[in-house]
Amino acid sequence: MTSPTDAGRVAALVGLLFGLAGMGSAAVAVTLPAIAEDLDLSTGGASWIISLYALMLAVATAVYGRVADLAGIRLPLLVGVGLMAGSAVLGALAPSYEVLLAARLLQGSGAAAVPVLGMAIVSARYDGSVRTNALGRVAGTAAAVSALGPLAGGLVEDLLSWRAVVALPALGLLVVPVLWRAVPSEGTGARLDLLGAVLVAATASGLVLLVQSPSSGIAVAVAGALLLALGVPAATARVKRRPEGFLPMAVVREPVVVRSALAASCVPAAWFALLIAVPAVLAARGWTPLQVGLALVPSAVTGFLAPRLAGPLLVRLGPAWSLVISGGTAALALLLAAAGASAGSAVLLVVAVVLVTFAFGLGQPALMAAVGGAVPADVRGVALGIATLVFLVGGGVGSAVVGGIGELLGIDRSLLVLALLPVLGALALVPTLRAEREPV
Repeated sequence: MTSPTDAGRVAALVGLLFGLAGMGSAAVAVTLPAIAEDLDLSTGGASWIISLYALMLAVATAVYGRVADLAGIRLPLLVGVGLMAGSAVLGALAPSYEVLLAARLLQGSGAAAVPVLGMAIVSARYDGSVRTNALGRVAGTAAAVSALGPLAGGLVEDLLSWRAVVALPALGLLVVPVLWRAVPSEGTGARLDLLGAVLVAATASGLVLLVQSPSSGIAVAVAGALLLALGVPAATARVKRRPEGFLPMAVVREPVVVRSALAASCVPAAWFALLIAVPAVLAARGWTPLQVGLALVPSAVTGFLAPRLAGPLLVRLGPAWSLVISGGTAALALLLAAAGASAGSAVLLVVAVVLVTFAFGLGQPALMAAVGGAVPADVRGVALGIATLVFLVGGGVGSAVVGGIGELLGIDRSLLVLALLPVLGALALVPTLRAEREPV
């Protein structure tokens, strides 16, 4: 069935699944101060709960796309959502910090199935305007549910405990049976470059470990440096040996893909940084998770409206300028948040989260449009997966900067450091912007 009614139902279910996966970061973030107090952790220690989740979400996203090519969407989706749900329950029951971190790693690796496979379901099932409208509904539903994450986290923590908040994404398992018949079950037989995926994962992990090491000691710094030093040349050699592998040469050598992904990565960096910084600052001033969640309701409204505003802006400005504006908005959000953290101003912090929510709503579709228009159709799916990987690794870096550098310099200064990333991203886009001005 490919009717608009069927498309609306499927899109709503996929969007709901998206939103529940998003609660793995948004809802848990407002409870970090409570988790830190319960497990006797510093802000840097608690931030690993977000950093590791974001890192695994990034790396595993591209893997699920390749596995779906091999085995179809049904099995990878079931495995991913099952892993997300099971590890969410494990995290809720975790008897120690170490077990909680392991559960969050597994949860991120499971939740990564939802974005790539959810879009794949809609793209495979519908065509033309029905597909376009369905994708829009997915984005709107996902944004609304995810944006309510902080409020949901605050309410559940207030009524029960932070452990119940960690378990919230397990509700995604209830959506799978309802969605099951709409999920394609056949793959194309494409091969998975497992070694390439491992090398990319190790390199990205090294970056996050090194950035966050100031709060975790010399051993973490050495491990991160080694992973980076060994991972970069090994991944480079793998690309040359397997040009059709996990990092296809046709994608890596396309400058628009690389520049756009690097520029866009500053937006999730800002988003995940504020997920840690805002609750930490407000908790230090005596705010409860529920009060933090209520304060972030304006960002929930922004998250709901952002997809409706982003579409017309993207059409009018084009992908490159949309990325510049998204990055500039993220930079402004970080500067306001730094000022708010320094002065203890809840108003500035809330405005900063509103701005970064809008930046996310514009930056992600702009990245997809830039990459989709820059590569041939036969590698478009792979290119989008790699771009998403780079995009989400930015989230791991953002939370790591607040958790690591924030321990040494303070949260306000760590946010100022992150504000440099959008500037670098805009510089990376300069050749693309010049090319757009040149007559064809």
